[in-house]
Amino acid sequence: MDDSRNEANPLTEGLTLLGHEVRQPVRQLETFPNTHPDRRYTVKLDCPEFTCVCPMTGQPDFATITIRYVPDQKIVESKSLKLYLWSYRNEGVFHEHVTNQILDDLVAALDPHF
Repeated sequence: MDDSRNEANPLTEGLTLLGHEVRQPVRQLETFPNTHPDRRYTVKLDCPEFTCVCPMTGQPDFATITIRYVPDQKIVESKSLKLYLWSYRNEGVFHEHVTNQILDDLVAALDPHF
């Protein structure tokens, strides 16, 4: 019997969403270690299906959010990002506000170079 599958993987240690069935939005950004912190490179994530609700009309408001950052020690785990963005789906908020909130939350979770 191969027990290597049961050993802790330092890259996924502490991740609670990846590999689990999640049926509702979660406003929680999870990260994993950057295995190349000495290299300056850009991570780009295109999120074409962002939705929230216009706080004035109550109608759905759609957007594409593009995230670019130069990681230091941590990288955002993409499933947690999807669930995090989903958490805004029924929230009445202006895009100008929500994009700044997303930025603040990503910076707090990642502490990126840029």
